[in-house]
Amino acid sequence: MSKRILITSTDLMMIQFLVPHVICLSRNGFEVEIACSEVGGRMAEIREKTAGYVKAVHEVRLVRSPASLKNFQGYGDMKKVIRNGGYDVIWTNEPVMGVVTRLAARQARKHGTKVVYMVHGFHFFKGASKLNWMLYYPTERIMAHDCDMIVTINREDYRRARTMKVKQVKYIHGIGVDTERLKPREEWCDIRQELGIPKDAFLVLSVGELNKNKNHQVIIRALGILKDPDIHYVICGKGELLDSLKELARKQGVDRQVHFLGYRTDVVDIYGQADLFAFPSYREGLGLASLEAMYCGLALLASDMRGARDYVKNGVSGFLCDPDDVKGFAGAIRQMKRDSALRIKCGKRNKKQVAPYCLDHVKHEVLNLFKEL
Repeated sequence: MSKRILITSTDLMMIQFLVPHVICLSRNGFEVEIACSEVGGRMAEIREKTAGYVKAVHEVRLVRSPASLKNFQGYGDMKKVIRNGGYDVIWTNEPVMGVVTRLAARQARKHGTKVVYMVHGFHFFKGASKLNWMLYYPTERIMAHDCDMIVTINREDYRRARTMKVKQVKYIHGIGVDTERLKPREEWCDIRQELGIPKDAFLVLSVGELNKNKNHQVIIRALGILKDPDIHYVICGKGELLDSLKELARKQGVDRQVHFLGYRTDVVDIYGQADLFAFPSYREGLGLASLEAMYCGLALLASDMRGARDYVKNGVSGFLCDPDDVKGFAGAIRQMKRDSALRIKCGKRNKKQVAPYCLDHVKHEVLNLFKEL
């Protein structure tokens, strides 16, 4: 008889990362149901993409803010789903959804249901604010009692979870780089021609939302120090800091070297034409964009942070800098521009080393977790 599994997350998490795993579990004998909170308006898309693979898609009234009273409604919704489901396994993701699901599953666990909590990045980590530690750390320690397994996607979180009172802690290589999405296209854009920059310009690329955490400003300031007109910084992504970043580039005298492309569906073409990938975030669970860049053969310049430390080695795959070290980033960009042999060597190494993080490998890791349960 097939095992029944309930997978819970926000609709955005489901669409962006979990659908391939839903399909994999279904194809390998699991009877799958989904319960999502709608924070991104993607429920219809979830139903479309999982049609034929899931028995049911449930919507629960949760919001991302842990302090919102609306989450009591979501708790009631989740409790009803679990009470009527008769699940063998519940796999939950994200902080609010993870807490609510584990609370709602307490009675089910008494009757043999196994609960797995996958951490995509604890909100407390080395360098996190005191407020994050005060709010999230005690909550996660207490809630660890209410699951049978915690799964982490980076080594720092794995070590932290090992200190909690939970039966099992497992580590996997992220949630999977979709290599199909990164295959070269027959019709591709020439980004240098599009932007009107020289063919031999040194192109630094970042992919990510324009927000404070992504820290694009440190690269812009680094260009201001370098004062090298042959270096161009291309950012794929949209967000609330667009105007302030443009103003910063103007003040640094590099506004002609910094290019804001907005959201792009052809990012694989740009990966293929960049010389260096910059990943200067303050916080990431792992960093999907940098792993995609590795797959495309790029050297990395990343913040010395949780997640990135797992796969970026100084002078081997690229360089790590403190996220606020403008001079450090500037020096690393200068070195990578001057030393093309090192840059190419790093890129070739990254293309090989990224294999465990690719979707085909991670799907087997996830599948094996539930088979072992």
